[in-house]
Amino acid sequence: MRSEASAAGALLEIEAVKALKARYFRCMDQKRWGELAEVFARDAVAQWDPHPEVLYGREAIVAHIRAGIEPLVTVHHGHMPEITLTGPEAAHGIWAMFDLVEGESFRLEGYGHYEEDYVKEEGRWCIMRLRLTRLRVDIQNKTRGERT
Repeated sequence: MRSEASAAGALLEIEAVKALKARYFRCMDQKRWGELAEVFARDAVAQWDPHPEVLYGREAIVAHIRAGIEPLVTVHHGHMPEITLTGPEAAHGIWAMFDLVEGESFRLEGYGHYEEDYVKEEGRWCIMRLRLTRLRVDIQNKTRGERT
């Protein structure tokens, strides 16, 4: 059985992982690319369904995100985190997500889940593996008012 001190320490680590994910969403929406890079481990791996491409390394991941959303208005929310510490410097998490991505001619609303592994690098939590699986995507063509 865990002592109160170790249980409190585990809760602090889980809260630090939650703060990391909040920073990921904020930096993406505010287009703070340098800060966004810092949420990823150096050798991070990422994949966004339905795209089969797997990205390796924080620079490639941030470049991919930047190319996809830089000129767009975005709002990303993570909800209902399920965080499990898997070791003293490792954790696993699943987050329900919602995102809104809007350009001049379209508006996308997406729903799904992030599944992630986290590691500590130089004493701070980082995303080591990220996979976004979408359950639903609604796209509106703003020029014609159509929804798909």
